[in-house]
Amino acid sequence: MNDQSGTFPPPQRRRDLIVVRASGDRGPPLVDAFQRRITYLRLSVTDRCDLRCAYCMPEAMQFLPKAEVLTLEELYQLATGFIARGVTKLRITGGEPLVRRDIMDLFTALGRRLGHDLQELTLTTNGTQLARHADALARAGVKRVNVSLDTLDRERFAALTRRDCLPQVLDGIAAAKAAGLKVKLNAVALKGVNEEELPDLIAWGHGQGHDVTLIEVMPLGDVEEERLDQYLPLDSVRSALAERWTLRDIPLSTGGPARYVEVGETGGRLGFITPHTGNFCAGCNRLRVTATGQLYPCLGGGERVDLRAALRSDDPERNLALGLQEALAIKPEKHHFRMDARGADPAVARHMSTTGG
Repeated sequence: MNDQSGTFPPPQRRRDLIVVRASGDRGPPLVDAFQRRITYLRLSVTDRCDLRCAYCMPEAMQFLPKAEVLTLEELYQLATGFIARGVTKLRITGGEPLVRRDIMDLFTALGRRLGHDLQELTLTTNGTQLARHADALARAGVKRVNVSLDTLDRERFAALTRRDCLPQVLDGIAAAKAAGLKVKLNAVALKGVNEEELPDLIAWGHGQGHDVTLIEVMPLGDVEEERLDQYLPLDSVRSALAERWTLRDIPLSTGGPARYVEVGETGGRLGFITPHTGNFCAGCNRLRVTATGQLYPCLGGGERVDLRAALRSDDPERNLALGLQEALAIKPEKHHFRMDARGADPAVARHMSTTGG
């Protein structure tokens, strides 16, 4: 790294480095056709994962050839291009981002933008690699992380993820807390799987000082199971929780789609992400870029723009600008997830790990 250059890594060591403005120069803000300002980028660094969650991917998942995946330098260049257009929050996603080799180099480079034009750098992780990276993440400037945790039962965890890794995940959560990172637990609510355990999971998380968010399962990719059998509407979950606890709506916003309540008896905050029972698209402020540089304006749509081609063109700055202009024009007003037909095809063929969780 070179703190003086503003590029990653120093250009004299990489002839193929594409120079992108990193001096703080800003282009026009990103505003879509529905006058929503885009300030949040979810940037996937890999489609690979060391778990095989049953609602996310099949056991024999076919991952992308590594040659198709953007280099860390290209990922940095993309991120700085978005920052120059007004993105203030950057979330690193996957797959599992912490399985990417040398991923901390990217966090360190992006962390240098914090306090200037970038306000927040964070990530979503399954927690399996978090114990060995938590301190380095904190040093890079990460303040909070989202950890996927659907159950505290080891056997259920192994069955759901097809890997016996719950102890590693819990160690990772503890390490993140010890490193001073704010942890939010994300749990996908699954009918007949973790449905009865959700109150205990919430209580445990709040007892550890962590916020908890529940998520409705999304019909992305073929997972070899019937989506309708997995689907648990969160309006019914909330009603059940309200019979047990005092839930008070609060105006908290963390930049994502969750709507929050405070649980009187635990003192903790509980979020609900409801792509089916409560559409949240009116306030959408984000774009997603896959590890191969495909920009998806909407998680639930097939519209995309190839930013990898723009990055590798003879005029990357101009072509990135054109790509972003196209993405803003085609970003739909809302997604159209449906969960009312048995045997229906996925809403989109790509898996969540391909898009970026």
